[in-house]
Amino acid sequence: MNRPANPVAPGQVPPGDGDSGARVAIVTGGASGMGLSIGRRLAASGDRVAVFDLDGAAAERATEEMRAAGGTAMAFEVDVTDRALIDEAVGKVRAVWGPVQVLVTSAGVFAFEPFTEISPGSWQRVLDVNLNGTFHCVQAVLPDMIAAGWGRIVTISSSSAQRGSPKMVHYTASKGAVIAMTKALAREYAQCGITVNTIPPSGIDTPMSRASQAAGQLPDNETMARAIPVGYLGSGEDIAAACVFLCSEQARFITGQVLGVNGGAVI
Repeated sequence: MNRPANPVAPGQVPPGDGDSGARVAIVTGGASGMGLSIGRRLAASGDRVAVFDLDGAAAERATEEMRAAGGTAMAFEVDVTDRALIDEAVGKVRAVWGPVQVLVTSAGVFAFEPFTEISPGSWQRVLDVNLNGTFHCVQAVLPDMIAAGWGRIVTISSSSAQRGSPKMVHYTASKGAVIAMTKALAREYAQCGITVNTIPPSGIDTPMSRASQAAGQLPDNETMARAIPVGYLGSGEDIAAACVFLCSEQARFITGQVLGVNGGAVI
């Protein structure tokens, strides 16, 4: 069911609007975990950050924090499987701040089921969020980047797509497709001044992974850390640091790449 993709604080232009040189960035899944860390870093670096998240209240809390730290941010309650909502929210971002120049697609879902028990509905749900959601968001903002002759897109994939994960065939397939999509987009739009890269994390301590641990689907942090060569789990900040670099002008010659942030777990 469609719900209005209104900013959580309708009609209020966040402080800092109109600052010269500030880029307009959208982070999906930006209310928690890696997406939240990425949004914080982009806002701290001077970007105007639109947080898209299924949880509108959490998105508003995230943007309040960014604004309290001196950044510029807006919150939108958006389901990335709903193209009409995405288009509406992107249009409102554009109306307030101008064309979108940076997109990070961090929205995603885990799923743990033996392959023979994956229902068509479960398979479709995982692909709808992880793969189709990425497709919708990229397609919604690309015209802005093409018109500007400049853009930065970073997709968040998964090391599961690089090495395979048992009982996660639907998740692995969706993230593998995101990697393939990233490479194809990079080639198609390289001459438009747009770079497209992907970060496949592994061993990152996030609320989503902790929920999976509580459900008995993932081992505890100590066990997971033993499987990582550096000997510890990563954080959302580790992903954010790599993402902010890929979104920078310094990364202008980097496109179509898979930048593993995984402590050496996948080489």
